[in-house]
Amino acid sequence: MTELSNTNDLIAQRRAKLAVLREQGHAFPNNLKPNIVTAEIIAAYSKLSAEELAAQQPKAVIAGRLMTKRQLGKASFAHVQDMSGRLQIYLRHDEVSATAYAAFTEYDLGDIIWVSGSIFKTHTGELSIRVQQLSLLTKSLRPLPDKFHGLTDKELCYRQRYLDLLVNESTKQRFLTRAKIINKTRAYLLEHDFIEVETPMMQALAGGATARPFITHHNTLDMTLYLRIAPELYLKRLVVGGLERVFELNRNFRNEGLSTRHNPEFTMLEFYQAYANYEDLMQFTAQFIYYLALEVSAKAEIQYQEQLIDLTPPFAIFTVVASVLHYCPDLSSADLSSWHIMQQTVQQLGGVVTDDSTIAELVYQVFEKRVEHLLIQPTFIIDLPLAVSPLARANPANPLNAERFELFIAGYEIANGFSELNDPDEQAQRLQQQIQAKNAGNIEAMPYDADYITALEYGLPPTAGAGIGIDRLVMLLTNAASIRDVILFPQLRPVTPK
Repeated sequence: MTELSNTNDLIAQRRAKLAVLREQGHAFPNNLKPNIVTAEIIAAYSKLSAEELAAQQPKAVIAGRLMTKRQLGKASFAHVQDMSGRLQIYLRHDEVSATAYAAFTEYDLGDIIWVSGSIFKTHTGELSIRVQQLSLLTKSLRPLPDKFHGLTDKELCYRQRYLDLLVNESTKQRFLTRAKIINKTRAYLLEHDFIEVETPMMQALAGGATARPFITHHNTLDMTLYLRIAPELYLKRLVVGGLERVFELNRNFRNEGLSTRHNPEFTMLEFYQAYANYEDLMQFTAQFIYYLALEVSAKAEIQYQEQLIDLTPPFAIFTVVASVLHYCPDLSSADLSSWHIMQQTVQQLGGVVTDDSTIAELVYQVFEKRVEHLLIQPTFIIDLPLAVSPLARANPANPLNAERFELFIAGYEIANGFSELNDPDEQAQRLQQQIQAKNAGNIEAMPYDADYITALEYGLPPTAGAGIGIDRLVMLLTNAASIRDVILFPQLRPVTPK
């Protein structure tokens, strides 16, 4: 018998049981509730002896999914799993009604049940509930994955995350950790006097980053709208308005490819602080990540894949040029000063060279191709080309570079920040250059945002801002190899019928 036909037979058997329940009027009741979760039972009673529990006979009512079931003549053992954990239950035919025991024998793994009874310990010392009453709340019509092998097909884990969460404890713990990271992120920023705000997810102009947007249409207004690629320009408008420390935990949407580090829909933290510069936010970012590591792992040294990474500040700092010289011993300072040598190097690496490419841009492409993946320990890269930083303030010591940083950990970018350009005339000129780039074929170039320029004309105080990829940060702190492992419902290619 094939696996498919066997599964179909099991589904048919379960549907037959549901049909009986429907006839009896017992299908999908909604009048029974638990009064405690399994983790609370374990915390309260696991340290008591069997004799102490027998004397106290504490009562409990739980509800959850039937995960194991073992029948031994006139007694049965099973495990019930709720959100907080798993607990054993024990039934004897002479301690529950004959009808209830007979019904239990027909329960299938995956069914959601309600149980009332007293807490005790078995001869082997396992904390359990001695069942006095039970009821079937939800009939599961499909069998769970094999309990011995679990759900190991990664593609199936992503497409049917509910099954992944049910049978793979590591998956559940990873997403509980993600929730903790987001909550701690919010708490840390609030403690540092930042105000949480919300900005539009549908925008008339897709600004704030260089990326290709998703496009939609508003019927009533008959206008094209873009899903947000970044909240940056709106957040800086708020700083103009006097909200001098703001942050947003936001969903961004970029019409880009799929990879282990890219999902078209992703979560970002962006925060902006008036009267600060990029160096201030470098220190803040390092301390923030260190804080999260301690909250999640209780230590600053974490294991990520094959690497041991120390998240204790201060982090290493390299300029783009210094990092290339350090990690590319075949290139010299003279090479990095030669446009023709950099042109040849970038072309050999499969990069893009135009007549307008500056040496700084070409060196930065070498950095992206040859250095990024080598930055395992936390490393700030500074002095990025101004040409690839249209919203950043120029570095007074070298106006061709921006007062900007990128933070790399485990070989990929975690954060990006800079001193904000608050000169409205220079910003208008930079956005005009973006328009020229877009007209020349750069589909990721920014549009001209006249209202943002108007806001700057009212006066943006000296400000620094940063963005941190929450998904990548969760990957790092949960030792996940792919961004799909930390997004509950990642974007996937459609299934092609065989």
